[in-house]
Amino acid sequence: MVRRVGQRVRLSAVVDRLLGRRVPGQREPEPRRANPDAVVDCAVYVDGRREPGRPHYADAYARSRRARDGFVWLGLHEPDPTVMAAVGRTFGLDDLTVEQALADGHRPTVRRDGDVTLLVLRTAGYVEHAELTDTSEVIDTGDVMVLLGDRFAITVRHGAAGALTCVRADVEQRQAVLAQGPWAVAYAVCDRMVDLYLEVAGHVERDLERIEEAVFARDRSADIQHIYQLKREVVEFKRAVQPLQAPLRSLLDQRPDNPPRGLHRWFVDVDARLTRAVERVAAYDDLLNSILQSRLAQLAVDQNNDMRKIAAWAAIAATQTGIAGIYGMNFAVMPELQWRYGYPAALGLMALAAFTLHRLFRRSGWL
Repeated sequence: MVRRVGQRVRLSAVVDRLLGRRVPGQREPEPRRANPDAVVDCAVYVDGRREPGRPHYADAYARSRRARDGFVWLGLHEPDPTVMAAVGRTFGLDDLTVEQALADGHRPTVRRDGDVTLLVLRTAGYVEHAELTDTSEVIDTGDVMVLLGDRFAITVRHGAAGALTCVRADVEQRQAVLAQGPWAVAYAVCDRMVDLYLEVAGHVERDLERIEEAVFARDRSADIQHIYQLKREVVEFKRAVQPLQAPLRSLLDQRPDNPPRGLHRWFVDVDARLTRAVERVAAYDDLLNSILQSRLAQLAVDQNNDMRKIAAWAAIAATQTGIAGIYGMNFAVMPELQWRYGYPAALGLMALAAFTLHRLFRRSGWL
């Protein structure tokens, strides 16, 4: 009889657990804390499909490890040390990786620490401006770090440029690519960054055309400070784009820790477009150097022209001063002092000398 009662109690407890009821005497589970503010999005992907919901990254990582072909993609934006330390403990990241994820301004690179691959890219965005000044911000840069493990991909972004929300939305529509695992996230981020580079390059090209027109226009309204400011912005853009070539090409080698073969051709396409972006930025830098040298040459020519005009007028004035000085000596024996027409003749000589010199300087191009 006692055995039957015990069986009924255990059966009742099992039913209560299945229905979500609280079992008498059972401790209430602690609720999972909400996602921190640094978390932009977190999702589990199985066979290229996103699982419903937005779980906490610890729960998502546990679910991805139970799935056969699943991984978790955690997106962070400027996390603080507390959040990043918690993420590092959850995903097994070392202290150096956590420390680097907290700082910005890294150079594009690829580094492998055990089973974790770190990919760093620079972000770029064009800042709209009505006109170019000596303090205009043309290109806004930041960086994004992609941490890849066996069952996770973590993106850590610093700066306003290069938002990854659209990257996630686009790659979620490509199940075949996303089914390749965490490296699909790295491809999607690289693809988006290179697209941004080409987009920014198009805007910079239009600024260069306006600067070039202003430099070679008749009125030459372009200020040299504006050209130098645009060159500084292009150099910053070049530092974001050019160093990515070597890390990206290292991913194309057939190595076990590199992207799977299913993503190889996609990374080749990204590398080809990155080469176009690098060539365009290098061409813009060279063109700005030429424009800057042309503007400096124009300034030197303008200064030379001004000096010639000043010298021509100084010669004309010196002639008048010389004639007036001779007739102002007041020597006793000077025939012209007693001449009735001496004063008008002196003025006429001065006017004739000034007119003759002016005609000569105009003919030679000095005036």
